[in-house]
Order: sequence, then structure tokens, then C-alpha cells
Amino acid sequence: MRKLLLGDEAIAQGALDAGLSGVYAYPGTPSTEITEYIQLSPLAKERGVHSRWSTNEKTAMEAALGMSFMGKRALVCMKHVGMNVCADPFVNSGMTGVNGGVVVLVADDPSMHSSQDEQDSRFYGKFAMVPTFEPSNQQEAYDMMQEAFDYSERICLPVLMRVTTRMAHSRAVVEVKDEARPQNEKNYNAVAANWVLLPANARKRNDKVTAQQQELEEDAVNSTYNIYIEGHNKSMGIIASGIGFNYVSECFPSGSPYPILKISQYPLPKKLVRRMMDECEHVLIVEEGQPFIEDMVRGVSEANNIHGKLDGTLPRTGELNPDIVKKALGMECGQCFDPCADVAPRPPALCQGCGHRDVYAALNEVLKEYDNPRVFGDIGCYTLGFLPPFRAIHSCVDMGASITMAKGAADAGQWPAVAVIGDSTFTHSGMTGLLDAINENADITVIISDNLTTGMTGGQDSAGTNKFEAICRGLGLSDEHLKVVVPLPKNMPEITQAIRDEINYHGTSVIIPRRECMQTLQRHLKQKKAQAK
Repeated sequence: MRKLLLGDEAIAQGALDAGLSGVYAYPGTPSTEITEYIQLSPLAKERGVHSRWSTNEKTAMEAALGMSFMGKRALVCMKHVGMNVCADPFVNSGMTGVNGGVVVLVADDPSMHSSQDEQDSRFYGKFAMVPTFEPSNQQEAYDMMQEAFDYSERICLPVLMRVTTRMAHSRAVVEVKDEARPQNEKNYNAVAANWVLLPANARKRNDKVTAQQQELEEDAVNSTYNIYIEGHNKSMGIIASGIGFNYVSECFPSGSPYPILKISQYPLPKKLVRRMMDECEHVLIVEEGQPFIEDMVRGVSEANNIHGKLDGTLPRTGELNPDIVKKALGMECGQCFDPCADVAPRPPALCQGCGHRDVYAALNEVLKEYDNPRVFGDIGCYTLGFLPPFRAIHSCVDMGASITMAKGAADAGQWPAVAVIGDSTFTHSGMTGLLDAINENADITVIISDNLTTGMTGGQDSAGTNKFEAICRGLGLSDEHLKVVVPLPKNMPEITQAIRDEINYHGTSVIIPRRECMQTLQRHLKQKKAQAK
């Protein structure tokens, strides 16, 4: 059967066809569509595949390990910065090993289309001593998912699969199986001594996993996804990984005159690399992201004939494309087209009617009354409050940092110190920071701007919807300094007074402006209208 699929959808379909029992994820571009595809899949519904969003990437990874412990197959999905959040259980999963197969899918975002950095997640696989797969096209993404689950169970380790934005969000025809593999039966084969990481147990596992690395490298050398393609012109060899191999292939539609080593499974197959180094006068390394392979190849060989990102042959930052690769190969590039000079730039902006707009309008109005106020922002739609016309926030570092940074600033003597955080981000990573603040009664005002959804990634369910007052009380916040307002222009006097009162209270306070996201509201109204017909 053939289907036209996004890379993300090919991954999701591959996981379902591999006998998936649960997907665990927190929405983050460019990985979101994987979980959404599974949520809408009739097969997933029929089989009872778990597909509800997790509160954050750490809880997702830990839940997947629990499913693996019981012998079933689990997929964990996230974007690259989410990998930092789940690093603790991910790295330790290399020590515990797996019972049912576990695939950790991470989508990197070169050029930072919707991210804070250009992190390359392949380093996590090397760091945790687990194998990493990197598909070069949508068909491989589908096929590799099934291979990865089988491999995970054979070697008793999780498998990291890394894709990038172009792979995740481009479409291709994919040949899929007519019938999905059955789900694993639940079993009790997990050995407690492996999963209880007391030092005595962990040392034994560490020795075993370290000794296993040679086997993993041999598997990479013999992998059907790592291919040495012969070429008659030995003046140059090309090592290409992931979607970089696609770009190289586009440069040579009739076949490359140079030998090409395609790498899509790690650890680095050093035997194949040495063969290329021995055969070719120069070697060009084409990889999306950081010079991960290039660093290791330079370690394998002392020759100065290696070219890539470290010597400037390819750009160190941003995405690659076929024209960039052609230039690195000394080939003539196609004609480039500049944007029309008459087209005005359109920077991103908060939607018209968005409740965040009223929050920032009220906050700016109140803060005019104070000297040197500082507002610490967070990850979400409301980060756009940094841009005109509001210019309302002074920082945005990572999920949940608004509250803890505001607390640290207050500890340094800053007043007023205000934190602005969204509802989904608050449950993702903000609750522990608020607990710190409450425990010390830090002199900060926290605004949890609640639009009843995870708005930035398309309106997924938010874990804390209708629970925020209870959460704040449970963390120890007094009712006297917990206020809920409706962010509408007509309520501006009430909102500004609430902000003013809580700033002037020298302790920890929380204000919750609550109004549904305009995008999800319109969607829900359309659904109600359709149901009424």
C-alpha cells in the first residue's frame, strides 16, 4: 500500500505497524505531528494504543520506560530542546536497558525556525551509549521505525532516532505494510537488578553496556542503512548522513562520480570511514546540524584532507540545501531568487483578540508606575510580547525559567520582579519554581496566562486545564494572593488593580488571567455548529 506522508507521519505509521502500544510526548515543533497522527489513527483506537499528551518530556520518557518494563513497545517523541528535559531518564535508560522496545524520537530544528538553539541530538546517543538512527528520507523513516523496535529488543537498549525539520515536515510517497505487527504481550521478564540503579547494580550494567559498544559499532558497519557507494573518481569521497545524503543525491541525478558513504546508523562505522580515507584524496562530510561526524572522523584520521563545517567548506550554522552542497563540491549552483523588494516583512504577532494582548496591555500600564521593573517571560505564544507593540518582557530562556529567574532577581534585590508563564508551560516546568518561591515567600508576582490550551503548537490539550487554582493552593499559596481575572478590554480596571495590588504585596502572589485561545475557540464553535445540524 502506498501513502503520501510527512516524515513525521511516516514515523508514526511505522511505529503503529511495528506493534506500538503507547506513544508518550509533549508537543513541540517539528515533532508534534507524530503523536497527532497516532491520536487520529483508527488502528491506534482499535488497539487501545496510549496517545494522550504527557505533562513534559521527562514524564513521557519515564512512562515509556514503565511500558517497556512490562514488555510492550513504546515511542517517545519530542523536539531537540525537549531532549534536555528528559535527559535524566534517557541517559539512565542506557543503564537500565529495556524489556519491550523503546524508540526515542527527537526532531532537531536547524536554522531555529521555532526554537532557542540549533542543538544536535546525536550527541545524546553517543553520551548515553545507545545506538542512533538517522533516516535520509520518508521511506527510511517508516522502515527504520520497525527496525529500531526490533533492534531495541535484540540488544536490550533504547534506540534514539534523530530527524530534522525538513525531514519531519516534507512529504513523499511511502510504501507501507498491508498489515500491522501484533502488539507485544505483557510479560514479567524485566530483571529488578537491572532496573534498580543502586551503585552496585549500576556498576555491573555500566560494564556490560560499555562492553556492548563494539557490538553496536559492528552492527553499524553491517547495517543496510550504512551504504558504501562506489565511485570511479577517487579525488574526493563524500560522507553524508540523514537528509544530507538526499542533498548530495540531488547534486548527482545521474549518479555520483565520487565514492559516497551514507551514514544513517550510529555508532560511527569507523571501518567504513577508514576505507574512504584510504581510497580518496579528499573527503567532504555533509551532515545537518553540528559537525558530529566530522569531529569523530578527524579523530579517526590525522590527515588534513577532511572538509566540512569545521574548515568553512560548509556553513557551521543553519540548514543545508542542495545549492549549499553544490557550492562545497565546486559545482555551479542554480539561479537564486531574492524576495521581491515590494513585499513588506511580516514579523510574527499575537492573534487579534488574543487574551495575552490584554494581559500585556494591563501589565505595561501598571509598570509605568515603577522604576526599573523587570518582566521574565517564558516559552509560548506570549513570548511574542517581546516584540512591538508591547515590548513587555526582558527574558525568555527555557520552559519554566520565568518563575525561577524572577525569584533569583528578587533574591538579588530587584523589585518589581514579574514572571509571565502560560498554562501548559506552567505544568510542564513551572510548578517546582513556584514551590521554591512560595517556600521562601519570594517578592515576585507570577502571571499564569491561561488560554486553556497548548496554543503555540496548534491547540493540544493542556495538562493543568481547570486545575491551576488547586495546584497553587496545594503548593502552599494563600487564597488572599491568588486572583483570577478575565482578560478583556472591558475588564482592564479590574486587571490593572489586581496586578498593582500583588506587586505592592511583598511576597509571592499569582494572578491567573483566563480566556480561551481565539484559534481553539473558533474551532470549537465550528464543531458545535456542525453537531447542531
